[in-house]
Amino acid sequence: MKKFLLVILLIQTNSFLLFSQRQMESLDRGLIAVKENNHFYISWRVLGTDPDNVTFNLYRKSSNKTAVKVNEKPITGATNLIDEKANPAEENTWFVKTVLNDVEKEAKGSFSLAANSPDKNYLSIPLKAIPGYAPNDCSVGDLDGDGRYELVVHMTGKGADNSFTGLTDPPIFQAYTLEGKFLWEINLGKNIREGAHYTQFMVYDLDGDGIAEFVCKTADGTTDNAQNVVGDATKDWRDLNPKSGTFGKILQGPEYLSVFDGKTGNLVTTVPYIPERGNIGAWGGKGGNGKNDNTGNRVDRFTACVAYLDGIHPSVVMCRGYYGRIVIAAWDFKDKKLTSRWVFDTKDGSNPYSGMGNHGLSVADVDNDGKDEIIFGSMVVDDDGKGLYTTGFRHGDALHVSDLDPEIPGQEVFGVHEIEEGTKGPGVALFSAADGKVLFTAAPNEDVGRGVADNIDTTRVGAQMWWSGSRGLYDIKGNRIGDAPRSTNFLIYWDGDASREILNSNYIDKYGKGRLFTAEGARSNNGSKSTPALSADILGDWREELILRSNDNSELRIYSTTIPTTIRQYTLMHDSQYRLAIAWQNVGYNQPPHTSFYMGTGMKAAPKPNIKLAP
Repeated sequence: MKKFLLVILLIQTNSFLLFSQRQMESLDRGLIAVKENNHFYISWRVLGTDPDNVTFNLYRKSSNKTAVKVNEKPITGATNLIDEKANPAEENTWFVKTVLNDVEKEAKGSFSLAANSPDKNYLSIPLKAIPGYAPNDCSVGDLDGDGRYELVVHMTGKGADNSFTGLTDPPIFQAYTLEGKFLWEINLGKNIREGAHYTQFMVYDLDGDGIAEFVCKTADGTTDNAQNVVGDATKDWRDLNPKSGTFGKILQGPEYLSVFDGKTGNLVTTVPYIPERGNIGAWGGKGGNGKNDNTGNRVDRFTACVAYLDGIHPSVVMCRGYYGRIVIAAWDFKDKKLTSRWVFDTKDGSNPYSGMGNHGLSVADVDNDGKDEIIFGSMVVDDDGKGLYTTGFRHGDALHVSDLDPEIPGQEVFGVHEIEEGTKGPGVALFSAADGKVLFTAAPNEDVGRGVADNIDTTRVGAQMWWSGSRGLYDIKGNRIGDAPRSTNFLIYWDGDASREILNSNYIDKYGKGRLFTAEGARSNNGSKSTPALSADILGDWREELILRSNDNSELRIYSTTIPTTIRQYTLMHDSQYRLAIAWQNVGYNQPPHTSFYMGTGMKAAPKPNIKLAP
């Protein structure tokens, strides 16, 4: 009987492990080659599903010649190599083959450079020009199922912050391959306002068919790539009265949530947006009391993300409000239809979760049950749509979630907070992601606008913290250990060690060592926030690419490191938390992505991801 029960238990355990695998993208090897000083730097990705003992052979095919193996012995370590024998006067194509138990197999993916190609440390994506528009935030997804990422670009014309009146241009989205081929265009129309707080767009394979969808809030007149129109194209819901106090804002008319096919840019399905505006004065005012804003400012504050709420399938999550009332609506996409999964609603200012939101959010499995939670500033919503906890520290502008302190089990949340009129609290806080236990606070009753946490000091284990208004750099225990970096905006994995580098504007710095890289002729987005169009591990090994717009806005440039590394690490895009962070990176005040595990000086081998790749 005991043996029988043991067998049943093993079957149940194995079934849980099998069915709890997260559906994720099936990627190719992501090869990239960069010509530099007449030699070529080649890099490719290890997949999260690769056996630990898989090795690689790198091949080069030049012009019409037979392919030759570049390496002498199978490559067992880091997946990068400098090819000094390639002839720059010839067209060269590189590809890899895997080797497992002495058996060599083909692998998807290759990269080519034309004969006599110039030394250029970026890939160029020429943009289809729209008069008066410039490229802004980007996202990536496999839009055609070939295992290679494509780019979705938010093209922005005249915009306006919610706190200002005035007419704006309609938001427009375009999609491109990494080779620069234009794919499609979606125009959200005049009934969607342009601005950082309005259109939060998600690019993700929601139904597991291997092709990513594009999802965002829409309105009457939104037009897809095939000229299909959402709602009534004749309607104009903008306030056109210059003396009204809400001129240019859109405070009436239907609101929708739409899914578009990533391959074609065509509309798939549309449902009413949850929640509707309701009482526009109930979304927060000074002190979060919900009585001081009837101008349409705080009712139109949106965020969004994707989360594995059942531990297997991704759901798209759309959020409205963060100063007072907060509504978070989770949707499942299956059989080309959107279905409401759950709705979290703080309803009014007396709810302990009211006013605890953020200008961005994060997604992580904070309680280690295999399902994701939504970390929204000072509050966390469980996978079932119920509040897990709130710290009471209220609204903030920056948020970082990862295993910031490897000495403490689980992940931590670091954030900065606005101290609104009539409230008190820390301007900086670090707390346990699992239960909200406060680990560190600073800047009491100060309005702190920006802050960063990650391992940037190669001499120390664990993350470091710094924030605007403080000149000090602090370890994760709260001890001042040195001077803070000059910028508090973004991060990137760029050089050969496991620590993070500091990304700001168009340059990358190493803490304590100075400038590593400058993207000449390119620029960042979003004013003083100096954020990239996107920074993500989309090509090559585990280091991140930097995507910026050119100074003249005619192209996007994808920069990839050429610094060798000895660290072998599977692609960060197969760490679910990091991949979801790439999806939400464009949301609100853009924040850098983080992994689910501690990455930095003294790190252990990254845990094997429990994922199942799309067909």
